Amino acid sequence: MLPLHHIRTLSAVARAGGVRPSSESLLRAASAVSRSVALLEARVGMPLFERKGRGMLPTPAGALVLARFDRIQQELSAVLEEAADGTGTAVLPAAAEDVLYDERRLRAASLVAELHHLPTVGRRLGVSQPAVSNALARLESALRQKLFLRTAFGLMPTDAGTRWVLRFDRALAELRYLEDDMAAARGSLQGLITVGTLPLARTRVLPRAIGALRAAHPGLRIHSLESPYEQLYAGLMSGKVDFIIGALRPVADRALAVETLFEDELGLMAAATHPLALKRHIGFGDLRGQSWVLSRPGTPLRASLDQFFVDHGEQALVPAVETGDLALVRGMLMEGGMLTVLSTHQLRYEVDAGHLRVLPFPMDGLRRYIGLATRAGARLPPGTLMLMDEIRRFSR
Repeated sequence: MLPLHHIRTLSAVARAGGVRPSSESLLRAASAVSRSVALLEARVGMPLFERKGRGMLPTPAGALVLARFDRIQQELSAVLEEAADGTGTAVLPAAAEDVLYDERRLRAASLVAELHHLPTVGRRLGVSQPAVSNALARLESALRQKLFLRTAFGLMPTDAGTRWVLRFDRALAELRYLEDDMAAARGSLQGLITVGTLPLARTRVLPRAIGALRAAHPGLRIHSLESPYEQLYAGLMSGKVDFIIGALRPVADRALAVETLFEDELGLMAAATHPLALKRHIGFGDLRGQSWVLSRPGTPLRASLDQFFVDHGEQALVPAVETGDLALVRGMLMEGGMLTVLSTHQLRYEVDAGHLRVLPFPMDGLRRYIGLATRAGARLPPGTLMLMDEIRRFSR
């Protein structure tokens, strides 16, 4: 991860048009400013400024760094402004900004909010527990508010800590994206793409898209998170998840940018050995008294399924098992003799192999939409955008 204080120095040089005028605003020696710029250029492997008689102008690579820093500054400036309001002052001292613009401290706070245990955070960061404690103390002193409180469950964030750590995470995400931007500027797509995956996407669309992307760009790595939607949404808002692929939620949310890929085909499914698998026509009467394994309450599929039965004058199903785990669904169908309603794509390999069957039960009007969800306003790096393009291609 590129040093945030060097990027901040680069931004000051770009605004001032040169090293010497920026050194005055930064209260640093011109030689120290020059050294920061040189170290950053060495890290990215490209010049970030054109040195001309009329001053220092950002190169295209420099413009990428500045664009990311602007987004980081928006997040951290909001923290400084809120902290100043909380203390009843117009602005915090400049030293507070110096403390905050340090990616190691932001990372420590983020991990404490996630893990709640200083020794574990220290091991994750490769530093001592006192070093983590010192990082938190410096942040709390600079912002003049507690970020964490000791409880029986470990260190838990305060209300302010919860809000501010979210912004820390977004700033750290921009730093990660910047690494990917620089790799792309050097002509190579590299980095880690974190995808929140809901069940349908894991079977066909995402594997094919990843295969195509990796064939062209083997330097890219993909981390798939298989969690309930609420956890994936939280990760998306913090920048820890780049995008979510799966069933779209019907609720309008200004924090999200959503894109529909296709309408899902849903079917009633059972093991090939189930008694209903031998029938040519199935009605609602045949379904009464059956055992069901269904998705969890609150998911789009479950809501649509409940409404489907109510619309046809039937009671909503009461499942014996509720799960989002496809392996468990498969096991309950084949070993437990249960029924389910799922996308026919999700268990297509088992259907093609003859282990499961889509039963002849009309489900007209039961539909859901599969798509992509990103954080509104997010500026995703080139590799992530390319994976999303591959997903669109295979969805078509």
